[in-house]
Amino acid sequence: QVQLVESGGGLVQPGGSLRLSCAASGSIFRINTMGWYRQAPGKQRELVARITSGGTTIYAASVKGRFTISRDNAKNTVYLQMDSLKPEVTAVYYCNLPLGYTDYWGQGTHVTVSS
Repeated sequence: QVQLVESGGGLVQPGGSLRLSCAASGSIFRINTMGWYRQAPGKQRELVARITSGGTTIYAASVKGRFTISRDNAKNTVYLQMDSLKPEVTAVYYCNLPLGYTDYWGQGTHVTVSS
């Protein structure tokens, strides 16, 4: 059993910042890639950013330069620093952990950017 616990979402004004965290626990032997996805109302879930155990990152084009993904391998935790936030990034953000043939997901954390 694998659990992903997210935190850090909330309401922020345009131009503000938020930092999301996702801690993985349970039957984990080795974690390679962890990532963040988001789903806005009426839209499909999409990749925001992904990071390998070695620190290689990829970002969605829409967040590149404003979002930073990082991880603490000792804590099995991944972070998403979100800066210069715009209303269009409002969504539920999900942590993702692929292990073998299974994709594990967190419960989601709401991010709302509004004045």
